[in-house]
Amino acid sequence: MTAGTGRALKVFSGNASKSLVNEICPYLDIEPGKVEIQEFANENLFVKIQENVRECDVFVVQTSCSPVNTRLMELLLMIDALKHASACRVTAVLPYFPYVRSDKKDQPRISIAARLVADLLEAAGADRILTMNLHSFQIQGFFRIPTDHLIATPILVDYWRYQDLTDCVVVAPDAGSAKRAEKFARQLNLPLAIVDKRRGGNDDQSVVRHIIGDVKGKRAIIMDDEISTGGSLLNTVSALEDSGALEISAGAVHPVLVGQAVERIQESSLKEVVVTNTIPVEGKKRIDKIRVLSVARMFAKAIRRIHNGESVSVLFSPFEEP
Repeated sequence: MTAGTGRALKVFSGNASKSLVNEICPYLDIEPGKVEIQEFANENLFVKIQENVRECDVFVVQTSCSPVNTRLMELLLMIDALKHASACRVTAVLPYFPYVRSDKKDQPRISIAARLVADLLEAAGADRILTMNLHSFQIQGFFRIPTDHLIATPILVDYWRYQDLTDCVVVAPDAGSAKRAEKFARQLNLPLAIVDKRRGGNDDQSVVRHIIGDVKGKRAIIMDDEISTGGSLLNTVSALEDSGALEISAGAVHPVLVGQAVERIQESSLKEVVVTNTIPVEGKKRIDKIRVLSVARMFAKAIRRIHNGESVSVLFSPFEEP
């Protein structure tokens, strides 16, 4: 596949996103790019691009998942290798952005790690960034290179549009999620409730104060951007049950699912947790309660549009965030 300039399109994957790239490439009628990645005994990484990329338009897909720092280093080395192999343009595709929650200086003497990652990607040679559902939209301002920010809301909306939504209410698990959840609720023509939740430190723990909105006798859909340890999600579930919710499901874009998250979900009263495959959900994480929707087609469309010099915002314009 080539753009009007005649440059060939190539898509490579780091070890974190091989399954996603295997889904993306058929939409583009290309094969995944060939790359060798090794880790030596001293934990140093070795990256070698195994095909010609001279003057090609290259996309490197690598999400953030365990081991996070190794996956990030893989991405940086791949970008550097591609630039030194004379790729015309390298776009870093990060379905889940590394260190995305470290986006502000809200405590003394801490690093704004998301900004540092942005600088590292640019220093490695990335010409462009493509990512999805940043925790905070101001992270886009950390980049001095073009950044396309996809929104997965249409994928989640399309799933729930075909479910029974009788007596349903969308629940934002905290004030920061209210705008995102409101857009989801509006697309499904459902009411919105907001949980007043406070965090006390750096340990992923939160305390629910009260719920703004009517959930008594309702079927609640908790909508968030990610599920990490599951502690916050289960606190919200308990608060909704105490307030009279009859049935509770949850949706999130990024299934971080660390620690005891999967076990907590399995043992909870949650009916279903719907996530996307921005992060692989494999092995013991693939339980019946967790339904995984694919973002491959949306990323493929975005890659094609970037390659052809077309607008990307049309992919999610009804859901576009300010």
